[in-house]
Amino acid sequence: MHRLVFPVKLVAALALTFPAMPIHKAEAEDRPNIVFIMADDLGYGDLGCYGQKEIQTPNIDSLAEQGMRFTQCYAGSPVCAPSRSVLMTGQHTGHTRIRGNTGKGGVLGLGGKPGRVPLEDSDITVAEILKTDGYKTGMSGKWGLGEPGTSGLPNDQGFDFWFGFLNQRRAHSHYPDYLWLNRQRFDLPGNSNGQQHQYAHDLMTGFAMHFMREQVAECPQQPFFLYVPYTVPHANFEVPDLGVYADRQWTDDEKAYAAMITRMDGDVGRLLQLLDELSIADNTVVFFCSDNGAADRYDGTFDSSGLLRGRKRDMYEGGIRTPMVVRWPGKITAGSVSDVPWMFADFLPTAVSLANAEVPAGLSIDGKSIVPTLLGKQQLELADRFLYWEFFEKGYQQAGRWRDWKAVRLEQGRPLRLFDLALDVGEKSDVAAQNPDIVEKFEAFFASARTESRAWPVLAR
Repeated sequence: MHRLVFPVKLVAALALTFPAMPIHKAEAEDRPNIVFIMADDLGYGDLGCYGQKEIQTPNIDSLAEQGMRFTQCYAGSPVCAPSRSVLMTGQHTGHTRIRGNTGKGGVLGLGGKPGRVPLEDSDITVAEILKTDGYKTGMSGKWGLGEPGTSGLPNDQGFDFWFGFLNQRRAHSHYPDYLWLNRQRFDLPGNSNGQQHQYAHDLMTGFAMHFMREQVAECPQQPFFLYVPYTVPHANFEVPDLGVYADRQWTDDEKAYAAMITRMDGDVGRLLQLLDELSIADNTVVFFCSDNGAADRYDGTFDSSGLLRGRKRDMYEGGIRTPMVVRWPGKITAGSVSDVPWMFADFLPTAVSLANAEVPAGLSIDGKSIVPTLLGKQQLELADRFLYWEFFEKGYQQAGRWRDWKAVRLEQGRPLRLFDLALDVGEKSDVAAQNPDIVEKFEAFFASARTESRAWPVLAR
């Protein structure tokens, strides 16, 4: 059986989730479909188009050849839940609801860990805005922003339907005994009692493909937003087969890691091929990135962080800089490369702009639309603004970027570390002492960049 074929039960369930919807806004040809694909713990250097030599990623490399490759794009956080919250809300970690994987209060997660803070009803996501503006919205993958019985469920945060993991800790297993289909638990009998017959990643790809087929068949004039946050290559390192890496002289983890990335690359290829088959590729903007840095640098084997310092959970570039490729045939210049700095908070206003919609009045966001950059126009304001991150797993840490300057504070009350990324992308030389005026600018920015959070308080520290 082909690995993307769905269980009969799932196909039957899906048939009930795609009712035709009336179009209240501009026709689909006036507004592109938006597909956002995100890997889990993929390093900046793990793709061929970013210099990888050992791991094969021909489909994502081709995507870069057909679109724009960004060299200085940033995730929302060095770990998954806050990074996804930034992506969904357009607010950086000084303002977004979820600023860490666990916080004070919250609920007990499905994975057994307390402190899972959900999005609230007052939070407005990119999916909500697009849905209100006439888009069909779907998601297939890992959510991490709300547990069962909370206000943070995807169906309550703008997604017409979704399939995958609610809890990021449960997503460590790629052979779970159940996933979620909308609000219902969806059992995977092929994985019961320790069996490993239904690979979650494959099901997510199949669901995403089914969504696109059904949407085009049922309502071809309605544009859609599809969010595909994959769970590979995150550990556990489980994969149905090692493929071309089986005989490599690597560790078992290294073989599985490479195989997971190449398997994902193949499925990205299938998604792109389906866009062609449905004759909607020219009117679909495709984003591909990672949610944060690589969990392991694999120095000397894959060099997953490339020339960057650090990895996942670090405020250095290796923890937050992500590969980002965007394709929009006929609009984005094929084979173009951009060094414009931007971050996940920019996706919401970018998607809203692509949809010819508007950010709701009164909604405070930190992001800016990068559509002009995608279309080859200069946006000097993007390079001249401050970007911000805060992180709590190692104590309260802050990081910021302004122009080519990067500031990091790893311990509250300690002096800032300052790096000139134009000369020192590896953040090896702290130049704070030589640039007191720049340090002063960052100190003022850090002092004003955040609002206090009940779940992630700083004033009480």
